[in-house]
Amino acid sequence: MYYVAIGDSFTEGLGDELPDGSVRGWADLVAAGLAATSDQPVHYANLAVRGRLLAPVVSDQLEAALALSPAPTLLTLNGGGNDMMRPGCDVDRLVGLTEQAVLRCADAGVRLVLLSGADPTARLPFGSMMHRSGVALTAAVAELAARHDVLFVDAFSDEELRRPEYWSPDRLHLGPPGHRRVAGLVLAALGQPGAAHVVDPGPDEIRRLRTEARYYREHVLPWALRRVLRRSSGHGRTGKHLDWVEVTAGPSVRQGEPSR
Repeated sequence: MYYVAIGDSFTEGLGDELPDGSVRGWADLVAAGLAATSDQPVHYANLAVRGRLLAPVVSDQLEAALALSPAPTLLTLNGGGNDMMRPGCDVDRLVGLTEQAVLRCADAGVRLVLLSGADPTARLPFGSMMHRSGVALTAAVAELAARHDVLFVDAFSDEELRRPEYWSPDRLHLGPPGHRRVAGLVLAALGQPGAAHVVDPGPDEIRRLRTEARYYREHVLPWALRRVLRRSSGHGRTGKHLDWVEVTAGPSVRQGEPSR
C-alpha cells in the first residue's frame, strides 16, 4: 500500500509534538495502524504544510502526491480551516475546489478519503463565525462525497473531540489525544479493527482572567501579527515526508531512506 496525506496543520500533525521536536499527528498514526494489520509493506508520504489554504493544497500538494513514484493507492485530503479563519470565506468556492480534487483522484485511479477537521470554535475568539462556516462546509462536503461515492470522515461533528482535553494549549490544534482519536475514526472508516481513542473526563475547565490573558499573549496576538504581515505560519516550509517512507507497526513512522 502507498498512502499519502495532503492538507494543512491538521494533517501535518501540529499539536502532537514528539520529544525531538518533530510532529506526528493522526496521519502518521493511520499509516502505522494500516501497517499493523497488513501483510504487505506500507509506504507513507505526508505533503501537508501548516497555514496552507485549500487552493494550494488542491493544486500544488495534490499534483505532487499524484506524481509520486510508485503512484499512491490511498490519499487523504483535508483543507479549508485556514480559509475559514479569513474574512469573507466563500464556502461554495471551497466545495468547488474539493470536487476538483475528487475528480482528479478519480481520473488517476487513486482511492480518496475526505476529512473534515475537528471543531475548535467553542473556545476560540470569534469562533461562532467560524463555526457557521464549518457547519456549512462539512454538510456540503458530506453531500459531495456521497454523490461521488467517496469515503468521508466527519471529525467536525464528533462531539467527543470538542472537549478541551483533546486540544493543545493554543486551542486551535489538536493535542496528542485528539490526533489519536481522529486516527481511530479514519481507521474505523477504512474497516480496520479497534475503537476511536477516548480520554477520561477531567475536571471542568476554569477559564480565569490570568489564564485567558496568557492565552491571548502567547497564541492569539502572534496569529494576529502574522495576519497583519500577511505571513503564513508555513512560510518556507515543505511537507515532512516528501517521498515514500516505509512504515512499521507502532506509534510513529520509521525515519530513514526513502522507499521505492
